Amino acid sequence: MFFGLPLFFLETALGQYTSEGGVTAWRKICPMFEGLGIATQMIVFYLNTYHVVWLAYAIFYLVNCFKSPLPWTSCDNWWNTDSCHSHVSAFANPHMFRPDFNWSFLNNITSSEFFENDSFFSSNETDQDQMAVPEVEFWMNRVLRMSGDMSLGTVHWDLALCLLLAWLICYFCVWKGIRSSGKVVYFTATFPYLLLLLLFFRGVTLPGAATGLGYYLTPDFSRLADPFMWLDAMTNVIYSYALSHGVLTALGSYNRYNNDCYSAVSRCGLVLFSRRDCLVLCGLNSATCIFSGVVVYSVLGFLAEQQGMAVGDVAAAGSSLAFIAFPVVLSLLPAPSFWAVVFFLMFFFLGLDSQFLCVEGLATAITDMFPRHLRRPGAREILVLVMVVVFFLLGLPLVTEGGIVIFYLVDNYGASPIGLLFIACLECVIIAWVYGADRFYDNIEDMIGYPPFPVLKYCWLFITPLLCGVTFLYNLSAIHSINVYGYQPGSWGPKFGAVLIAVPLMCIPLFVLVSLWRNAQNMTTPSSDLRQARPHKPLLTLCKYVIVKSQGPPARTVDDSNEKMRMEEPSGV
Repeated sequence: MFFGLPLFFLETALGQYTSEGGVTAWRKICPMFEGLGIATQMIVFYLNTYHVVWLAYAIFYLVNCFKSPLPWTSCDNWWNTDSCHSHVSAFANPHMFRPDFNWSFLNNITSSEFFENDSFFSSNETDQDQMAVPEVEFWMNRVLRMSGDMSLGTVHWDLALCLLLAWLICYFCVWKGIRSSGKVVYFTATFPYLLLLLLFFRGVTLPGAATGLGYYLTPDFSRLADPFMWLDAMTNVIYSYALSHGVLTALGSYNRYNNDCYSAVSRCGLVLFSRRDCLVLCGLNSATCIFSGVVVYSVLGFLAEQQGMAVGDVAAAGSSLAFIAFPVVLSLLPAPSFWAVVFFLMFFFLGLDSQFLCVEGLATAITDMFPRHLRRPGAREILVLVMVVVFFLLGLPLVTEGGIVIFYLVDNYGASPIGLLFIACLECVIIAWVYGADRFYDNIEDMIGYPPFPVLKYCWLFITPLLCGVTFLYNLSAIHSINVYGYQPGSWGPKFGAVLIAVPLMCIPLFVLVSLWRNAQNMTTPSSDLRQARPHKPLLTLCKYVIVKSQGPPARTVDDSNEKMRMEEPSGV
């Protein structure tokens, strides 16, 4: 409410007001901070390079879902080691637990002793070596196939083909522009909800689901004193709301000037939603995250019961959750192939949405920087094709024998919350204190026809930048080297990570100097193309005191249509 929503609305309204992408919007609002837009696109560049590798992994697993049995459920494959053992589930294999069933193949080990040790999450390294489960070995030895010294080595051709397929799908989703991608979203954004609903009904009916849900829904208020929890919460909001990426600004730039991007009506103290706007999207996003947690923890509760462990001991995140924990659970269910297809299909579509929005945001930013050349017929298709080819080639090193190390370095440093929090803080400072919170507030009222909730102004002025600044400083102090499956990069790892963090942020002061060299007198003067509804009103007032005086141009009329949308194909959305 005090971080995600104000920033989400700020970035969307900025794009709608300026009709510009993630770079030129800041150039119009405040020329000296054009580098802020460049910084956001550099981070999107990182995301486009490595995020699609998740989709390649999902495609790889999805293809293997059609094999019987599932290749990660047995120890009879070429990638398995001698210490590999398969899971035994009374739920999926009830015949094995009849009184007359012969357990001699376990060499006189009782079922209780087996389940006590049957966990790939065990903290005992000796147990892990002796009791390797096939899901872990499939991920480590079949998918990643890491080299012993973590050198890049050769490219895995099967993963490279999956990467190519992911980029081809992404290209044909966005190549025609926002109209075509808007149509695709109707499917890619709604179909995962159907799959998630299937997994929900399957998950809550599993034995142990109640235990997992109890662990998930029962709050531990002592965690409020843990700063890492707040850092995780801020990080979650940043990525789930796509903040500080310039994507929201790019999408907002395709709105007509008088589009209601806020849509809130206060009645009897309640906020009612009338359209798919910022408030509805933020609420739906958070509700989806909570609902997804219900699905995940119902499944983890089942896994905990199967393995005789506490839910907290089997909880996982990232690749461990998607490519190890869930395959383990799916392999224990009846009809595991069906549920594996459902899960990885949902995983792919969710990732695809994020991916082609990042591509759309970057393509829009580049197009708006060079409109004369890139708004011609056919130019966008060529631009997106060039982008796809470049990002595919940059992604090939990430699917090599040691590519997972580069992958995690870019993930942990290049697209880290450090840069995103700094950008978010600076966005609020520029809009509220440099451009003027009152002026931006009046711009929004002029666009949507009524004033938004007044608290937003004070969020932009104080609350949101304070939250961003405190979390940024704590994150900066808590930065540490990464550990990739037991391998820690040497001194080159942190240095490489520091470069990844610094490159986007260095664009900000660099373009301040460029603006100083170009026109030192108008570094903070917004473009004359921008409509100012109340040009003589102070830019910022607090407690009826004028903080920043008026300096805006006279009011001008504005065409409610959008030139960028007219450049798209004529078919409707």
